[in-house]
Amino acid sequence: MALDAVPRPSWIREAGIDPAPARSSSAWADFLRSQADVLLACGFLETVTLSGVRLHVCAVIEHAGRWIRILGATGYPTAMRVTQAAKNLVMDLEDAGCRARFLIRGRDGMYPALFDTVLNGAGIEVVLSGVRMPRRNSIVERRVQTCRRQLLDRTSVWHQRHLLHALRQFEGFYNSYRPHQGIADARPLDPLPPGIADPDKTAHLDIRRCDRLGGLLHEYQHAA
Repeated sequence: MALDAVPRPSWIREAGIDPAPARSSSAWADFLRSQADVLLACGFLETVTLSGVRLHVCAVIEHAGRWIRILGATGYPTAMRVTQAAKNLVMDLEDAGCRARFLIRGRDGMYPALFDTVLNGAGIEVVLSGVRMPRRNSIVERRVQTCRRQLLDRTSVWHQRHLLHALRQFEGFYNSYRPHQGIADARPLDPLPPGIADPDKTAHLDIRRCDRLGGLLHEYQHAA
């Protein structure tokens, strides 16, 4: 075909055809950004105790504030127990005054139909991630890896009660003390402190360290 015969944008427009049509639907990233304030993500992580028992932990994270909630841990994630975790989440959200509209979860078989039904009854629409597409639920996937690297890989878990104790300690540390790059190095439950305008004040800082879980987690605070 000669170059003169190739349709040009002006000819396409004259024919009533848009040469660069816009997408009819928004991209997944646009959905995450636009709905971040009312968006939750749910996921399971696994760990093995010293006796060889495999425990499953269900956790939820808020996209906008990075606030995490541990919904429970069990060695037998039956439909009844996973459904109870959904009920616990609904009650926690009501107590906190959180108005969530969407929850992203994977297609794991551990989620029963009642899990979605409980959330739908509370006005939360369940959005399924793609098959073998961890990036569709990347916020909770990164949180799972953080929990593994900073806690589970460094802790010898004796039993379920010990695991829940460690997870509750990590949850408090994660929400109240650990800075997050995704929210400008702030903490989910506490805003950033005001900056120091006078450089001379940095010479008189009195910082104290508080250890959790036998020194596994460190928290730093100004002395009273």
